[in-house]
Formats: sequence, C-alpha cells, structure tokens
Amino acid sequence: MSVDVQKEVQIELKDGSKRTIPAGTTLLDVAGMISNRLKKEAVVGSLNGKLVDLNTPIEQDAKIELFTLNDPEGLETMRHSTAHVMAQAVSRLWPEVKFAIGPVIEDGFYYDFSGRTFTPDDLPLIEKEMEKIVKEDLAIRREEVTRQQALEMFKEREDRFKVEIIHELPDDAVITVYHQGEFTDLCRGPHLPSTGRIKAFKLLSIAGAYWRGDAENEMLTRIYATAFPKKSELDEYLERIEEAKKRDHRRLGRELDLFFIPDEAPGMPIYLPKGMALRNELEKFLREFLNEYEYDEVRTPIIMDRVLWERSGHWDHYKENMYFTHVDERDFALKPMNCPGHCITFKHQLRSYRDLPIRMGEFGLVHRHELSGALHGLLRVRAFTQDDAHIFVRPDQIEQEVFQCMDFIDRVYKTFGFEYSVELSTRPEKSTGSDELWELATNALRDTLEKRGMEYQVNEGDGAFYGPKIDFHVRDSLKRSHQCGTIQLDFQMPEKFDLSYIGEDNQKHRPVMIHRAIFGSFERFMALLIEHYGGAFPFWLAPVQARIIAVNPLYLDYANEVLKLLKKAGIRAEIDTRNEKMGYKIREAQIQKIPYTLVVGEQETNTRSVAVRKYGEKEQVSKPLDELIREWVQIVKERSA
Repeated sequence: MSVDVQKEVQIELKDGSKRTIPAGTTLLDVAGMISNRLKKEAVVGSLNGKLVDLNTPIEQDAKIELFTLNDPEGLETMRHSTAHVMAQAVSRLWPEVKFAIGPVIEDGFYYDFSGRTFTPDDLPLIEKEMEKIVKEDLAIRREEVTRQQALEMFKEREDRFKVEIIHELPDDAVITVYHQGEFTDLCRGPHLPSTGRIKAFKLLSIAGAYWRGDAENEMLTRIYATAFPKKSELDEYLERIEEAKKRDHRRLGRELDLFFIPDEAPGMPIYLPKGMALRNELEKFLREFLNEYEYDEVRTPIIMDRVLWERSGHWDHYKENMYFTHVDERDFALKPMNCPGHCITFKHQLRSYRDLPIRMGEFGLVHRHELSGALHGLLRVRAFTQDDAHIFVRPDQIEQEVFQCMDFIDRVYKTFGFEYSVELSTRPEKSTGSDELWELATNALRDTLEKRGMEYQVNEGDGAFYGPKIDFHVRDSLKRSHQCGTIQLDFQMPEKFDLSYIGEDNQKHRPVMIHRAIFGSFERFMALLIEHYGGAFPFWLAPVQARIIAVNPLYLDYANEVLKLLKKAGIRAEIDTRNEKMGYKIREAQIQKIPYTLVVGEQETNTRSVAVRKYGEKEQVSKPLDELIREWVQIVKERSA
C-alpha cells in the first residue's frame, strides 16, 4: 500500500533564515507563518527576485521577500491596482469608453481612455465610484490565458488598444489578465490581493496624450492620479502640488519679468533684462570654476555641414531632432550638440601627449526639434545653451579627470544647497560602437564611482548613443528630482573623427573624450532655480539685489548717491521714483522678491546711512552705508546668501 508524501520546499527569507514548507504554499501563507500583523500588512512579494502576487504558490526552493505599503515595491503595487480601480470606475460610469494603458509613474499613475472627452467635473464622480469599489473589497485575481483567449476577450469588448498590444507580444510571452468584480484588464501585474487594501487616493488632472506618444495616432484623454498608504501622506503631497503651482517658473518668469517665449518662436525663450542678469551671474559663476580647473573656453559655429553630422553619427541616430537648411548647394544642420565642433577644434592642430588633458569648455547654443506638445517653459525648449565641456585625455588620465568632474559638480550643487543622487546609464538599444569599447567605457565609469565611494543606481539602456554616462539628479526644495549634470565617456567620437595625439613613442594614439555638463542647460537650470527658490533668489544671484526708496522727493539726491555707490561696488540696484506712497513701494519690492529694500529719509541723509528691510521681514534696521556695502560685497564674493 503506497502513501502519498506531500512534497516540501525550502524558502530563504530576507534576513537569511530558512524554513521548510509544503509545496504550493502561497506567499500570503508565509506572511501568516511569520506574524499575523505581516499577513494583514503585506501587499506584494518577491519570488527569486521577481515581484509576484501574494497568492502565488511556491512550488520549489526559493528566496522570498514580503513587502508592505511602506516599501517602494508595495507603494508601486498599490498605485498600479488603484489605476485598475479608476478604469473600473470609468467603465461603470461610461460603458462606451475604451481603455489604453495605465502605468505607474513617479508620485502616482495615469490611465489613457478613448471614447469620451473627460472634464474636471467628471473627476469627483470617478472618485466616488472608486471609493465604492474599494469598500466592496473585490478580490483581484490573476489568470494566464492563451493569445486566442485574450484576443477573443478584448475583441468582444471592442478594446482595440488591448488587441493591438496582444498582437505585438512575443510568441513565447505569458499573457495574463486580472479580474476584479465585473472588470477585467490585460496586465503583467502584480497587484494587491483585493481592492480593499487601497488607502488614500486622489485624481489630479486631465491631459491629452497620443496613443503610444505618436502624433500620427489617435488623441486619448489621460487622467493623472496618485495614491498613498495614509491620508496624511496624501495631504502632504497635495500641499506640495499647490506650492509647486505657486512656484511654477512660467508664472514667476512673467511676474518677475525674467523671460517670455513668443508665439513667433515656439520653444525659443527671450530673456528680459532681469532674466539676463540672472543668466549672466550663472555664467560668471561657472567661468570662475572653468578658470580654476584650467579649461580653455571656445566658441563653435551654430550651423555646420551635413558631412560633419554624418561623421559624428547624429545624421543616422539623431536626425529627427535636428533642423536643416540648404545653402550654396550644400546641406547644413543647426547643431543639436557641441561635441562634433569640439572634435574638429581638437583636430585643428597637432597634439602631444604632454598637452593632454585638454579641457575644452563652451556655453554653446544648440537647437533640437521637440514636439510642440512636449514644450514646457524653460524645462523643455527648442533653443538652449549647454554649459558644455569636452575633455580629451589619455587612457591613463580617465579616472583622474572623471574624479575632477565629480568634484566640480559637487561644489556647484553645494553652493545652491542641492542634494543629489547619481545614476550610471548603460548602452541604449540605438547606439554605435563595438561591445568591447562599450564594456571598457562602462567599467571605467563604474570603477570611478566605486573608488569615490558614491552610491549610485544603474539605469539600463539610458546611455547616449555614443557612450555610457553618469547622470546627476538634484532634489529641489519641494523634494522633486531633476536630471542636470552628466559625465559621459566616449571612445566612439575620437574614432569617427580620427583624432590622435603623438605619444612618448612618437606614434599616433587615440584620445578618449569625456563629455561634461553641470547645469545641463542654462534654461533647465534657471527653471529649476526659479522654482527651488520660489523666485526669492539668494542675494548674490538675484537679478535686482536692492531697491532704494526715498521717503519723499527731498531725499532723492541722497537716494541717487546711494544707487551710484552700490553700482560702483558691483551691486545690482535700482531706485523707485514713482509718485506713489512709500508703503505701496515697499509692498511692490516684496512682491518682486527683491532681497533688500533700502529706505532713505532725513536721518539717513544726515548720517549717511540706510534703513534696511530684508525680503520677508517687517523690521527695518539702520546701517551705515559704507558698512552695508562692505558686507554685501563679501556676501557676493563668497556666494554665502
């Protein structure tokens, strides 16, 4: 007589401990074995490094990990499931609507719909229906289906977008759908065990979006939303959004007379005098570092022959983002990048190994064709200036120069009080060069990061088409991340342009090219600074550092003398001579976020002093004029405020 013996498997938990359990035990069961609390709080799990639903059975030895809403994996899963709940709510309210995709994005998620043009008035209705679905606590169930079953399922609903996705899946793809109540969606997962696990959510905005981002395709309606484990966290996030609206650089750019973008030149900003003062101060700031780190500044043409862009690879890999013209029976292109110009500058004369490293810097105006729908103030433009540099080095100098670039970037960001994170971006699908050179370049950057002891994330496939890169993401005062600085290692471009230097052996050798930017572009960085400071720039950077107000016309002579002395000391100052009350003038200076307002009257004139009012403060402090000028000159020199 035979006896069935249930198969057992061994699992290893995150803490390294091991357990033997019956085969077929689910991750949710394992959570219950650990503690009742974990069984209640776990929302998703990892099986041998792959995120899976909690009801996934464990059929063989495995490493497992369990995540709650307090973990990034858990939060992302909840947001993904909330996107499905939003789609289900829409399907209940408007059955005629068709569904595209609903991915998780940073700080939230969205879903794209066809068949209805949604309005802001629809959002509360959808939210109310979503709340019902959450209260119903519908089980979320995964099902594997064949390609034919999936096609029949979504053809019956006339969901043409899902059908298109199914047709494009690889032959060996595992096709899965998720059911919750009457609603079914095509999805890889994973998801929460039930809709009742969803906590605080909010629908945020409506936008148009082309199917698959292609302007030739149908325009869909996209609903943006977010979800958090706690209502307090959601409220805090919504407060940040409101603060971000107040700090929007497009709004402040108008109010503070910094820049505008004319209809006659979409995506191409015009700087007003105050915006130009801000930009010039940033250029001056960077030039001091360029001098310290021994860069040579150059200027290359904005428009160059097609032959150059074919040689560089831009013609094959970047043509859709470029502008072209035909002159003297030759094809020309506006430069989208400065690197090819720097290559021919390097090649202009014979170089020795003793000359290297050659650090070539340029504040170079470039043009890139962006879709009109993607343009966004100074953050996404068609004409912008890169704070660009290309460093030509011997192979033995790579580590030292990358170290120096990191030091440069670190010092600049610390001046503005920015924290930052680092990513190593590897070879993209669309690229040039051999596997060997890519591996060599990627390992060189990785080794440098590790020797410097820097924490970094790997961003697979996001390198430039000619080489891997280190990207620097700064975090602003609203805790938003912005990609700014970059260090890129390039073995390809020197090869394409046949660059060489004469080595100690009197033979020709190929230099390595390092691409380096700190701001990324002046436009993007200025947008970041405007929003980071809310338009209230530190004194050294402010377009107008002081505004002088005379109590009445009797003291205008002294006010003008103060203005003259401030300007002589290099302080950007102006005088308000309008026929308005003094209180109105002071309020106007506050609205313009000018760091200091100087009031002069009889006492100030007699004592050669000024009454100083700092932005955001109500009290005035009397100071001797010469003492104040010395203080301000020192602050500007040190960039300390």
